[in-house]
Amino acid sequence: MRILDIITKKRDGLVLSELEIDFLIHAYTHDEIPDYQMAAWLMAIFLRGMTMQETAALTMAMALSGNMLDLSAVSGVKVDKHSTGGVADTTTLILAPMVAAAGVPVAKMSGRGLGFTGGTIDKLESIAGFKTTLPQNEFIRLLKKYNIAVIGQSADIAPADGKMYALRDVTATIESIPLIASSIMSKKIAAGADKILLDVKVGNGAFMKKMEDAVKLAETMVHIGQLVGRETRAVLSSMDEPLGQAVGNSLEVEEAIDVLDGRGEPALRHVCLILGSHMLNMAGIVPDVTAGYEKLSKLIDNKMALHKFTEFVVAQGGNGDIVTNRKLLPEAKIKITVVSGEQGFVQKIDAGQIGYAAMRLGAGREYKTQTIDLAVGLMLRCRIGDFIEKNQELATLYVNDETHLEQVRTLIRDAVKIGSSNVSKTKLILGIVDKNGFKAM
Repeated sequence: MRILDIITKKRDGLVLSELEIDFLIHAYTHDEIPDYQMAAWLMAIFLRGMTMQETAALTMAMALSGNMLDLSAVSGVKVDKHSTGGVADTTTLILAPMVAAAGVPVAKMSGRGLGFTGGTIDKLESIAGFKTTLPQNEFIRLLKKYNIAVIGQSADIAPADGKMYALRDVTATIESIPLIASSIMSKKIAAGADKILLDVKVGNGAFMKKMEDAVKLAETMVHIGQLVGRETRAVLSSMDEPLGQAVGNSLEVEEAIDVLDGRGEPALRHVCLILGSHMLNMAGIVPDVTAGYEKLSKLIDNKMALHKFTEFVVAQGGNGDIVTNRKLLPEAKIKITVVSGEQGFVQKIDAGQIGYAAMRLGAGREYKTQTIDLAVGLMLRCRIGDFIEKNQELATLYVNDETHLEQVRTLIRDAVKIGSSNVSKTKLILGIVDKNGFKAM
């Protein structure tokens, strides 16, 4: 079998066999193929696409390129959740303890932030002492004891994906649904969960700007799950404005605690309850999403979800006192208010621009090795549909370095569009994709 023949076959729009895909991924993982040949194959996929069977074969080849986490020692149905990324998307910090408190084991491997999308691991590292790297046996021990463990993605999990993603990033082959879907699903399958819930973001602050593209990606990932024997479900949620109010690492930890304590941004709470309800339903804990929503709401009301969060933080070496003393989290030196220059109704909030503003303050990365400031960021003080007076606060900035301050002020004022006409609140949940296909909500 020759690499050149596999490249040529895909270039000509033909279907690759599972054996050919396995051969290619194994050879590339073990440095037996130069980057220029792999880049040619990736471009052929970008231009020609892949069938569902090809995409499933690629997913499994990537998953099997490294360690496959075995969670069989943990009783119960393990359900993993993945978000395609957004702004003020603090769902994992709320969802994981909430679902664990309901009796479903949540084993999460999460990543760091890049660009304007925040990373769960960065947020957790705002907590003094919290360990985001654990040996596999300790990860499983914590999962068995507490129903929850969250760690950073290991280089041993789907290493082929890491190599391929780095190459895609510099060869203009990122925006390919088969490559995106296989990248996400290979890591989820290798991480050992029995079932997978996907939160596919749609809108100006998401990777998928258009609904039709988001549906296609969701359908592809759900179908891959079916083909490889992992039940997968996708919730399509809006990212046409930031999900929460907080954008920035320690600020988002505070907001997660607020939601678990029965306060916090209602939109963030609602999306977390919907996602968590699907996780409970997939695990067989509740008969439907409505029952799951009620169950999780009670766990917030009786503080059991907040207790689980504290337990989780302490179990992984963090200071659980942050729940009652927020000053134990990193704090910025300066607070600055950005106000509106006019009155009217908020017509639009560009989530991507808000995320970029927080990144310019130092809360996010423009490149992977960049050091970020865990204390800085912003709190957005309005949502689409709100009426704003002139000189009313739009956002509070939490600043340590004032270098880009004027740019950040401008970004926020430009991101929040104000007009005279009243507009509806953002529809948060847009649809569901499961084995039966897409259903608009």
